[in-house]
Amino acid sequence: MFQVDCEEWGAAPFQTQDYELLDFGGGRRLERFGAWILDRPSPAAEGPVARPQLWRMAHSRFERARGNLGKWVDHSHVPQRWTIHWGPLVFELKRNESGHVGLFPEQAANWNWLYRRLSTTAVTKPILNLFAYTGGATLVAARAGAEVVHVDAAQNVVGWARRNAEHSGLENRPIHWIVEDARKFVRRELRRGKLYEGIILDPPSYGHGPRGEVFQFHKDIEALVRMCFELIDPQRGFFLFTCHTPGYGIHQVTRLIHGIRPEIWQYGELKIRMMVIPTADGRPLPSGMMVRWDALGLLTPSNTS
Repeated sequence: MFQVDCEEWGAAPFQTQDYELLDFGGGRRLERFGAWILDRPSPAAEGPVARPQLWRMAHSRFERARGNLGKWVDHSHVPQRWTIHWGPLVFELKRNESGHVGLFPEQAANWNWLYRRLSTTAVTKPILNLFAYTGGATLVAARAGAEVVHVDAAQNVVGWARRNAEHSGLENRPIHWIVEDARKFVRRELRRGKLYEGIILDPPSYGHGPRGEVFQFHKDIEALVRMCFELIDPQRGFFLFTCHTPGYGIHQVTRLIHGIRPEIWQYGELKIRMMVIPTADGRPLPSGMMVRWDALGLLTPSNTS
């Protein structure tokens, strides 16, 4: 069944003690991660803030200096590292020079779907997680009982993901931790004739491989997505692709997928949606795009899809 669904896709909620989007506007977002309230840039946060009094509560504010880099300005002490939970999973957070903390809350809806998909069907092949970052999807897939190949170009980030696995009690699950350029890894797997049950792809707008390889989303994404489809078991596989690259919305994603696989509407299920994070009062903050194709065409309840 083919479906291009333009409805916004809200994240399955964290418990409020672990994460909450408090407010957004003026190109910034105010979030609470555990006990700590952070004020950081968000280009999609248009319009005025709704609750200006809350912004004075921020423990730390990220200020850009050049490009995507900048510094955190603390208004009170913030620990170097701390943890929050999503269900049984535990994530170690820390602030970096790009304004990130090691977790993208909008991915929670993807995790919800992924867990259901893997825990309710017999998984016959490994799951491949590319640009896997600190391992949210990796941990969900492992928790559901799947073998996972986790690929990221940064050794320190792979180490961070491994710590998250340990915090979550998943250190003994079949997870293969690989420090490699995603495109090189995919090409090698194609030469080996490998097939995966599913591929999770969350590429950056711009990135570097461990040996200086350069990834540019607009230039490289078509070839990478094409190779990913060749690695997926066509009879029972799935493809979960998310992106946060500016200017890459529903129409661009739709053209990309149909340009690579024009026949995709004839089998499985395809959904293309905007991801959002809702505030407590229900205002949605746009947070990137999601593409999900599933050969099995599993339908999920609306609150978890």
